[in-house]
Amino acid sequence: MQYIARGHAWGNYWGGGQGGYKAVTITADSMKELEQSILDGISDGSLDSGMGYESLVGAYMTVETIDTITKDGKEYTHSDYESRVYGDLSEEIIDILAQA
Repeated sequence: MQYIARGHAWGNYWGGGQGGYKAVTITADSMKELEQSILDGISDGSLDSGMGYESLVGAYMTVETIDTITKDGKEYTHSDYESRVYGDLSEEIIDILAQA
């Protein structure tokens, strides 16, 4: 299986205030690896795809789980999607990011 996470990061602006910005796309071969990459990206600030926050608070990500099988020499792919919250986000912030 393959996992791909896309979404938005939420962080603290330099000089005050908070806001959201598109997150980098994360790809991994396991859910554990994917989630660790997201959490590391929040911690080290790399998840924000270049916005340049003072610090990140969390992220709202849509995780695509891709399952591929081969039958009679042909590949068949199925994707499932699930929204997930990482970090410390309030319900209000989650609603804002879910609509972005």
